[in-house]
Amino acid sequence: MACLNLCKQQGFNMEEEKKQKREIGAYTQDGSVDRHGHPAIRGRSGSWLAGVLILVNQGLATLAFFGVGVNLVLFLTRVLGQDNAEAANNVSKWTGTVYLFSLVGAFLSDSYWGRFKTCAIFQAIFVLGLASLSLSSYIFLLKPKGCGDEKTPCGHHSTIGTALFYVSIYLIALGNGGYQPNIATFGADQFDEEDPKEGLSKIAFFSYFYLALNLGSLFSNTILGYFEDKGVWALGFWASAGSATLALVLFLCGTPRYRHFSPKGNPLSRFCQVMVAAGRKWKVEMMPGGENLYEDVRKEASQNGSRNMLHTEGFKFLDRAAIITEKDLNRMEEEDASQSNPWRLCTVTQVEEVKCILRLLPIWLCTILYSVVFTQMASLFVEQGDAMNTDLSGFHIPPASMSSFDILSVAAFIFLYRRVIHPLTARITKNPKGLTELQRMGIGLVIAIMAMVSAGVVEVFRLKYAQKDCPTSGSCTGSSNPSSLSIFWQVPQYVLVGASEVFMYVGQLEFFNSQAPDGLKSFGSALCMTSMSLGNYVSSLLVTIVMKISTRGDMPGWIPGNLNRGHLERFYFLLAALTTADLVVYFLCAKWYKYTKFEGRNGEDESCNTTMLAAELRV
Repeated sequence: MACLNLCKQQGFNMEEEKKQKREIGAYTQDGSVDRHGHPAIRGRSGSWLAGVLILVNQGLATLAFFGVGVNLVLFLTRVLGQDNAEAANNVSKWTGTVYLFSLVGAFLSDSYWGRFKTCAIFQAIFVLGLASLSLSSYIFLLKPKGCGDEKTPCGHHSTIGTALFYVSIYLIALGNGGYQPNIATFGADQFDEEDPKEGLSKIAFFSYFYLALNLGSLFSNTILGYFEDKGVWALGFWASAGSATLALVLFLCGTPRYRHFSPKGNPLSRFCQVMVAAGRKWKVEMMPGGENLYEDVRKEASQNGSRNMLHTEGFKFLDRAAIITEKDLNRMEEEDASQSNPWRLCTVTQVEEVKCILRLLPIWLCTILYSVVFTQMASLFVEQGDAMNTDLSGFHIPPASMSSFDILSVAAFIFLYRRVIHPLTARITKNPKGLTELQRMGIGLVIAIMAMVSAGVVEVFRLKYAQKDCPTSGSCTGSSNPSSLSIFWQVPQYVLVGASEVFMYVGQLEFFNSQAPDGLKSFGSALCMTSMSLGNYVSSLLVTIVMKISTRGDMPGWIPGNLNRGHLERFYFLLAALTTADLVVYFLCAKWYKYTKFEGRNGEDESCNTTMLAAELRV
């Protein structure tokens, strides 16, 4: 009988073990939840079904955004009557503001709203801005009817019309900027990195995300760009508004399928707590190896999708915030608290969050100058193309549509990297990831230098074949007396910029997403967007400085209204030199960088050299 009972008990235990394994297989292991806050079921949520919906959403939203952005410089010159330098500066400032708003969206997402709610709200603002732009342009700015093409200038504009235009485009900047970093991270959330198959899909998602971004802009750069170049601005803007509306509807349709991570609270307060706690203990002696550091190891601390971070060397002053002293233990006992007061005692994870951000900053700063190169496609590349021969067998090639070669280059190099370069480097390095994100970003900088040299050489030959018989007043524009050099000589510089994007921006997205703490994932994506923002502002500043220094007497400067009288090639070569210097600094920063280390979600990682003290510790 005892043997029979023992067998029954063993059978019961085996059934329980099988049941537990089935439950583990049914639910995601990364802490994600469904829209009701319950643990996400793997087969009913996320994965590629939700991922593809987000990719389509991104493509449509990008089509809408670039339907405005790609020809904005021409709208400012032809409709609002601004000169080339002023228009280029305004486009750079506007584009910079778009990406600067990404910090706002990331903060609200990580702290309070969560990624889904943040994406929905900012997409609605984006649609509102596009609708307002379409109406204000049609009613106030495009007068007389048919103006705004290459030959017909628009008349004088009212103050209210101009004001509504700027309010509209900055609503677009707010909506798109707040949405962009969150949609990238939200898409990555749909894949459980604890599952080997979904983990690989998550890595691939960033490449396809950037591909969707570029394919979305292909239509706006070609079809919409053509109509806008012909002066049919209202049609282009309304098409953008319709695309953005469809993107929002599709995004909301996927609501039942999405996986979510709960917001982790205000990161600024956590950052300040570390600084205050470290300052209070600046005289406290540290144990070698960090043996007296505090960590919260309660099970529920890791069940909301957050992992503890392992202690790393460097920034030792900050470690003082996590030193647990006898006073801290006594205070916790007196207050009968299971957690410490974070303004006096922080966890190792909280300290490592601050260290992580401080380590990311030098890498991030080095990417800003690359964004200066990238932003030339929306401004000076277009103006350069506008001053070239844009006829092909009687058909006019809109200068802004040349960025289609950048998009095709991105698509080709993503395919080339995923199918050829990555498997080859993985085999050579014996690392499943192949090239690291930092190595890929360095390659992107090298290719960007080549792109600027190529653009400078093309400008040298454009000037060689340019018609220089302009009035002394300088009212002649490059487009009215163009160079006989074909606009298709710009193809190499667009292709090189596209190739550099695949290495730099895709690598950046992966790098910041993987290295950012779990409570700052949207902030990690926002860093990538913010580097673009500052790149645009730096570009605007460079143009202003260059024009101020190079304009002397009869010399109209390097980038005058009539490019045939300027020296745009010198500006391109200057960017190549600055990017080369940036590459050297980046190489040093990449060698110094230490990768973030996370503890396993179940706490099984034993590589930490810090003695973790449980939150419920009592004396």
